[in-house]
Amino acid sequence: MAGGAGGPGFQAKLQRLDALLREAERFSDPALRSHTRQIVQAVLDLHGDGLEHILTILKEAGAAGESLLDACARDDVVAGLLLLHGLHPQDLPSRVAAALEQVRPYLRSHGGNVELLGVDNGVVRLRLAGSCDGCPSSAVTMRQTIEEAIFGRAPEVTAVEVEGLEEAPQVAADGRALFALPVV
Repeated sequence: MAGGAGGPGFQAKLQRLDALLREAERFSDPALRSHTRQIVQAVLDLHGDGLEHILTILKEAGAAGESLLDACARDDVVAGLLLLHGLHPQDLPSRVAAALEQVRPYLRSHGGNVELLGVDNGVVRLRLAGSCDGCPSSAVTMRQTIEEAIFGRAPEVTAVEVEGLEEAPQVAADGRALFALPVV
């Protein structure tokens, strides 16, 4: 989708915001740092209230509004904003299930599949199925594909555990626990 989360314009804006926030955290005056944080929070609160009103209007518009809300929830940029403000219309298990549906054709093309066993306190439990089960190289590909899809749609997920794989979790650079591959 043009201008989506992967688009260069959007990514540039995110990087600029991140740089500005990191710069503000280096202010030597603690009162200035605190004031800057309060300004950022006030802007976030204002935008969150506005988004919440938009969602209410869409919900009250009936089927046409629900269709638009669904399209917004599928858009990477809008979904990210809705998640940031705790307003995404789909719950965590639904978003995880949608992420798995998104990758199933790819997994099936490699002779595998994945089953969602549950989502509890930010931990997603899965079971690998098919010829990929137990094959280290296929498991690596499946792991990466599955994690990218899940974290893309549900960034609040804290860990992905896969039944039948080694129990010790690996930790991603951002601190999230990842499931480990079997030792061969």
